Order: sequence, then C-alpha cells, then structure tokens
Amino acid sequence: MRIDLIKTLHDSHKAFVELPEIDFSYQFIDQVLGFMFPEHSRLRYKSEQELDRVYDSLKSNLYELLMISFDNDTKKAKVVLDGFWELMPDTYETIKKDAEAIYIGDPAAYSQSEVILTYPGFYAIAVYRLAHIFYQFKVPYLPRILAEYAHRKTGIDINPGAQIGNNFCIDHGTGIVIGETAIIGNNVKIYQGVTLGALSVEKMMAQTKRHPTIEDNVVIYSNATILGGETVIGKGSIVGGNVWLIESIPAFSRVYHKEEVVIK
Repeated sequence: MRIDLIKTLHDSHKAFVELPEIDFSYQFIDQVLGFMFPEHSRLRYKSEQELDRVYDSLKSNLYELLMISFDNDTKKAKVVLDGFWELMPDTYETIKKDAEAIYIGDPAAYSQSEVILTYPGFYAIAVYRLAHIFYQFKVPYLPRILAEYAHRKTGIDINPGAQIGNNFCIDHGTGIVIGETAIIGNNVKIYQGVTLGALSVEKMMAQTKRHPTIEDNVVIYSNATILGGETVIGKGSIVGGNVWLIESIPAFSRVYHKEEVVIK
C-alpha cells in the first residue's frame, strides 16, 4: 500500500506545473496599489524619478509573475505586461471614481483618503479592477489568486471575471459574493451580505451566463440574494434587505421583503 501511494504521489508531482508564488503575488498587488495611492502604502514618493524607479521595479516583478504563469512563454508574458501598463492610467482613474463613490455614499466617511486607507469595500474593488485585467488577458491562476487574497482580507468575494461599471460603491461589504458572469452597471451601490449568484452550479454551464445583470443606478440592501443569468435588475431600482430574487424586475422598481414584526 505504501509503495502504491508513493507511486501515485510521484506521478502527481511529476505532472505538477509551476505556479505563481503566492506571497510574491500578494506583495505585487499591494505594491501596485501603493504606487497609485500613497494612503495605501503610507509611502510618499517625492519626485518623478522615485516613481519611475518604482514603476521599473513593478514591471520587473510582474514580468516574473507572468513568465511563471505562462510557463516561460516570453511572447505571451510580454503581451500581457505591455497591455497591463497600457491600461493602468484608465484603471487608476476608474479606481479613484470608486473611492469617490464610496465617500459620497457613506456619511461616516470623512475623506477619500480615509476610504482608501481603511475601507474594505474600496480594497476589494481596487484588487478586482487589477485582477480583471489579467482575467481579460486569460492569464492562468493569477486573477483568482489576487481575488482570493482580497476575499481573505475583506470578506468580500468578487470573481475577477465579473464586469463592473464606474462609480461602484460597496458599503460595509462583509459577506458580499459577486459571481464570474455577473454584469454591474454604473453608479451601483450594494451592502453587506448581498449575493449575485447562479441558480445552478452544474459544470456544463461553465461557458454560459449564470449570474444576474444589475443595470445603472441600482441600490441593493443587505443580505439580498439575486440569482440567475437571465435575471435583470432594471435601472434605478431599489432591492430591499433579505429579498430573494430569481426573476427580472423593470426599471425603477422597489422590491422589499415583507415580514411582520410584533412588539409586546
């Protein structure tokens, strides 16, 4: 039995493909956020020359991660490396708008710097924005590694494949789940415990749209569950707390969970 076990494990280890180093991936994403937002790293680069050196270091680190991800395929690694940094100016502006949306949407926030430094919703969205770039370039492993890192730190689970528009606001955030094929429009605000999930988790549905579409200017309150790839929440709608939805609702709807509260 021991010999059979060792042989089986040996075959498994021979077939193992080198994966991106987990801690190095975590460090890279935090370094990128610190490069964009001094509040995140608490480091203030005082000259363009300093920022330029950090930029070169980040490019080098990313190239190393991509070479491992693509099994030393230099051509694929270079395409993604160039594409990532090409998209960074627009991504930076998008993440800044997310911070502004959270600041405007939360009366308890005193500044955008406080949002960037302390709000788990901002961190989860920012990491999602960066992981989504790698997802679009079909980089193996890395997008999910980054998404799960943010999930572990914040309790917010955003699949890197989700499509999320501008000015996205997560308030509190703990327990939020956003599935891979979810589509979220602009100016959407969601609260803790919200699930944008699938009606079925069968493997044969892997290439189909399984998660809902949330149109512009929608608010979804805590613990609402919205399921299904054909479910569309119309623009300007409000979905109340604890609502369970598996069908579409038209624009400007108000959906509430009705329950009786008796006080004696």
